[in-house]
Amino acid sequence: MKKGDHLFLVDGSGYIFRAYHALPPLNRKSDGLPTNAVLGFCNMVWKLMQDARNTDVGIVPTHFAVVFDYSSKTFRNELYADYKANRSAPPDDLIPQFGLIREATRAFNLPCIEMEGFEADDIIATYARLATEAEGDATIISSDKDLMQLVRPNVTMYDPMKDRQIGIPEVIEKWGVPPEKMIDLQAMMGDSVDNVPGVPGIGQKTAAQLLEQFGDLDTLLARAGEIKQEKRRQTIIENADKARVSRELVRLRDDVPLAEGLDELVLGNPDGPKLIGFLKAMEFSTLTRRVAEATGTDVAQVAPSSIAVDTTDVHGPDVGADGPPRRPATDGASATPAAAANTPAALAAVRARAAADAALDHSRYACIRHRAELEAWVAEAREAGVVSFRTETTSLEPMRAEPVGFALSLGPGRSAYVPVGHRSAAADLLGGGQVEGQITLDEALAALKPLLVDRSVLKVGHNLKYDWLMAHRLGVDVAPFDDTMLISYVLGAGTGRHDIAALAERWLGHPMIPFKDVVGSGRNLVTFDLVDIERATTYATEGADIALRLWSVLKPRLAAEGLVSVYERLERPLVPVLARMEERGVSVDRQMLSRLSGEFAQRAAALEEEVYAAAGERFTIGSPKQLGDILFGRMGLPGGTKTKSGQWSTTAQLLEELAAEGHELPRRIVDWRQLTKLKSTYTDALPEYINPETKRLHTSYALASTPTGRISSSEPNLQNIPIRTAEGRRIRTAFIAAPGNKLVSADYSQIELRVLAHIADIPQLTKAFADGVDIHAMTASEMFGVPVEGMPADVRRRAKAINFGIIYGISAFGLANQLSIERSEAGDYIKKYFERFPGIRDYMESRKQMARDKGYVETIFGRRIHYPEIKSSNPSVRAFNERASINAPIQGSAADIIRRAMIRMEDALASEKLSARMLLQVHDELIFEVAADEVAATLPVIKAVMEGSAMPAVALKVPLAVDARAADNWDEAH
Repeated sequence: MKKGDHLFLVDGSGYIFRAYHALPPLNRKSDGLPTNAVLGFCNMVWKLMQDARNTDVGIVPTHFAVVFDYSSKTFRNELYADYKANRSAPPDDLIPQFGLIREATRAFNLPCIEMEGFEADDIIATYARLATEAEGDATIISSDKDLMQLVRPNVTMYDPMKDRQIGIPEVIEKWGVPPEKMIDLQAMMGDSVDNVPGVPGIGQKTAAQLLEQFGDLDTLLARAGEIKQEKRRQTIIENADKARVSRELVRLRDDVPLAEGLDELVLGNPDGPKLIGFLKAMEFSTLTRRVAEATGTDVAQVAPSSIAVDTTDVHGPDVGADGPPRRPATDGASATPAAAANTPAALAAVRARAAADAALDHSRYACIRHRAELEAWVAEAREAGVVSFRTETTSLEPMRAEPVGFALSLGPGRSAYVPVGHRSAAADLLGGGQVEGQITLDEALAALKPLLVDRSVLKVGHNLKYDWLMAHRLGVDVAPFDDTMLISYVLGAGTGRHDIAALAERWLGHPMIPFKDVVGSGRNLVTFDLVDIERATTYATEGADIALRLWSVLKPRLAAEGLVSVYERLERPLVPVLARMEERGVSVDRQMLSRLSGEFAQRAAALEEEVYAAAGERFTIGSPKQLGDILFGRMGLPGGTKTKSGQWSTTAQLLEELAAEGHELPRRIVDWRQLTKLKSTYTDALPEYINPETKRLHTSYALASTPTGRISSSEPNLQNIPIRTAEGRRIRTAFIAAPGNKLVSADYSQIELRVLAHIADIPQLTKAFADGVDIHAMTASEMFGVPVEGMPADVRRRAKAINFGIIYGISAFGLANQLSIERSEAGDYIKKYFERFPGIRDYMESRKQMARDKGYVETIFGRRIHYPEIKSSNPSVRAFNERASINAPIQGSAADIIRRAMIRMEDALASEKLSARMLLQVHDELIFEVAADEVAATLPVIKAVMEGSAMPAVALKVPLAVDARAADNWDEAH
């Protein structure tokens, strides 16, 4: 390749899935071979080659290559075992087309490039570098954001679907950063599709702002203590190693040892007979005719090619967001006692036993359309004593969902579906639509309720909280039950995902039908009630069958590994508790939110006018470039620095520093930014979540979502409502008690420090908590020799920062940033802290060693949090796992304490004949709705349960303390 040459690099893996999803299912008439992806691929490649030769894309390539992924496992899996672990298996009808698409590439007389151990993107990056070094140009045919880091003046991208060139300006417009910062941006954002962890809670906009402020990721991590927002600052500090690992995962390698050099990629003309022979073999008559016309080939003179088809071919399946199979979770599993059952040999044995029980055959599943048949199944289930149960509904939000059907399984292959609410899509357009041949919902419930409430029959499900709540809304309290998701979580928190598809593939070697294959996606998405009953039967009964098989495999392991009590005391009992909390919801004053939005809008508008007045001109306040030009270009304010892109930096920190120095315009800008963020994120968004029927806001709580046992909240996430600013607290005032009631907030005081004192057995801390001493003042007195009485506020503040920082493994650098002191001084503080409290260092080392020896650490209650990568050869990964193994027993024990309190709370309130209802759980806080005339009687019961005096939640060496207050709204109660 020489100067002036141009290389086209086609992302073949991306092309495969674009082609597959662009066309409906197609089969070769002669033998039924699936061919839709092959046809789509051939059409796309042919169009690209013709367009390029006709200069429709403005470029005539001299070199050309189609690049594929070789397999799902690459060097990145050595860096991070769960990389791409959540990728689902490719559709069955796509698997035999992988090899055919490679044959098609060769038939087009194009280089077909792939390399074991590397992704297609790495190969593309390497060729792009080589083209640059040869003073040539390269165009990457893809729209994948992972490739945008490669864009340079001589390297561009082209999206053929949108006929759009992607250069440096387009990357900046889309992502807010230039291509050279895309690696750092993606490292912070993470990627749920590829299972790149990133920094939790940091999205594109925030990541771009941080990079604008600090320049690059290394500088950001080094100066994270300068971040003004406390939660964001703590999140960045705590997840620094995740960001570093993520950066290595998203950074493309440009040093792949290529077998074919650039000179072997010279674009030649298609070999007409060869290409037509392939197309005729695939029975693509229309494309065959087009190619024949373009190449001047006589179709009649060309015989179809002989093509061998491997229907099990998964060579290079890692092809895009929707299709690649997951890397087996057992690859590289350590042979520790806890992990021994996860080894390939153990999994193979489990799968063999499952296969021996009965092969999973969709054709054996039944559809129950008559009540008498359903009652016969119910009778058989009650005789068997165990049944798998699941519901199918119109929505993933249980408080807005309507039942569509129920699935039962009595054993391997013995499963049935009961449709009750399927509608015809065509008839639905005319306002009607119930499909014939279904049992009515009332009839189904009449038959099923005796089974679901029968205490002698165990009901098995997966993620059963959803099914439990749906049944509860229909007047049925399912009991007793087992949840295979929670069983898996107890057995392997930290080892991977616990969704049913992941477990089916891991333990049974069975790829389940993807939900999107049933309901569609994008514009073709339908609700489950519009799915054909036969298709719904296959999907629902498979889920019920798999859940029961998983239960038979996983439930015995609880006893074998000594984890029965964790499951039975901390996990399973929480299911109905959280379901009832979700159902209750919380009252939100929509008018107050509206008023706040209006007030924030008015204040923002007023601030805008003040900004314009201070600036002396009108401009786009949200434009960093325009703002920077005014502040530092025209006004000449101090501290102005330019980013690598050449524009002035206008970071929040810089603006706040200028505001503190008395400059009016930066002060107004800071106020405007904070106000508009609160408005868009909270006051404008929260009303959309209010249920139109209940008039309350219903969040969803996720079990099995964090390694340590903490419960997360979503849709909406109520655990992130701001409380540090006056405006943020005003948002909490919109969360109100129903008429005649009060909201009670009960919050554990310094629970993680108390857990640390207990676990590490620190005499000074234990005594201070027992005596009710100010723990931070005591720490300061111990470290600095300052009397508690009359202690300066800044001395106590330093001790507080150290107390909490130690829990999260804070470094001298991090503490220095937090306290605005020299690193050496911060290092001395940490050193002195460990000298005064030697048990803490001993605790830290013991937990790291336990994680190395066993592969996991434990909470006070025996919950295990696994760290399979604690012995990683990558220093960053290893360091992250070490720090996490120190913090996990503390955070996990605190989570277990509040779980136990929640589990015991409802019975305690009921025994006192109190009507209080637990509504929300936010970190270490519980929120209740209490009748106004019962507040005085309720507060002591809540505190007693949480502190453990009446019904001990846990026996600690230090007392638990709970602050509980009642008020008309959440803010006043907190």
